[in-house]
Amino acid sequence: MLEPLDRTPTSDDEEADLLARVATDDDEAALQALYRRYETRLYGFGLRLLGNGGLAEELVQESFVRLWQGARRFDPARGTVRGLLFTIARRVAIDLRRRPSSRAFAPEAEDATAFEALADEVLLAVTVRDAMMSLSPAHREVLELVYDEDLRLSDVADRLDVPLGTVKTRSFYALRALRGALRERGFDG
Repeated sequence: MLEPLDRTPTSDDEEADLLARVATDDDEAALQALYRRYETRLYGFGLRLLGNGGLAEELVQESFVRLWQGARRFDPARGTVRGLLFTIARRVAIDLRRRPSSRAFAPEAEDATAFEALADEVLLAVTVRDAMMSLSPAHREVLELVYDEDLRLSDVADRLDVPLGTVKTRSFYALRALRGALRERGFDG
């Protein structure tokens, strides 16, 4: 019998330990473990932000090189590995965007501030989606119906064929869990 996939989010402490192993022992296996956890999310972040698969791949590689180089300076009291990695990726995206060989040949007026704001928006979207995936399926389903499909709670109750009170309770606890998941990811807003 196949074991179900473990979708439990990894702990920040475990990731901090992996990065500490990279810093102290130059542990390749620890860096590979972090790479496997974040390569897809970083690639998606880069693709949304830069609009080019090659640049997104370069963003992933350069982000992990910088993570490896700065591993000794990581302080878990100041943030999470995830937060550090996406901060690095944001900086790499800005650097890639500014690089002349990354831009189209046609002259275009580029506003660096607008690009940085876009980078922040994409990072927030990736973080919210990641936080949503950490919720239970029932909680995630209610929030997606309310916010993605713009349904009223009574419509959600009809769609799910559950009492309105159940939908209200799920919505309350889903939002509370989402706030906690976002806080874990460094967004206290």
